[in-house]
Amino acid sequence: MKTFFREILITLTLAVVVFFLIQTTVQTFVVMGASMEPSLHDGQRLLVNKAVYYLGEPERGDVIVFKLTKRQTDYVKRIIAKPGDTVEVKNGVVYVNGSPLEESYIKNPPSYTIEQQKILRNTYFVLGDNRDNSDDSHNGWVVPQQNIVGKAWLLIWPPNEWGLVPNYPLQEQLVGAVSK
Repeated sequence: MKTFFREILITLTLAVVVFFLIQTTVQTFVVMGASMEPSLHDGQRLLVNKAVYYLGEPERGDVIVFKLTKRQTDYVKRIIAKPGDTVEVKNGVVYVNGSPLEESYIKNPPSYTIEQQKILRNTYFVLGDNRDNSDDSHNGWVVPQQNIVGKAWLLIWPPNEWGLVPNYPLQEQLVGAVSK
């Protein structure tokens, strides 16, 4: 009888440890709105990897989930520029560090202009893939690093759209970039 209770206690302890481990490394997120179309759609569910940025820095092209201090909801957007980068938008083209991006993943080119600006330390410039229908950094705000929840990792709902979230590293986006 003593062995039986010990096994139950070990099983319950293991279940609690696994539960808390999963809670600290993975989170679900529901896409709301059309700001990330065509890459992500309203109502899709994502798994967000919360541990990935403990191991490395966020990269340009990553789709991230973050919190804004002024608002209660989480956002999902694509990182366009990192701390120290310059970003500019003109004539429907996004420029990072003076180089134009070839953005095959966007719905339409942006119709707005952003003067060249340098991204400050510990902040990220983010844009939705539906450039003209997105509340993002083109409205004058950036994402502080501490507000990043994690990297969008897997599409888990609806089942016919299961798969990896499309992230596009900067090297793949630079016009005329030579692949190694």
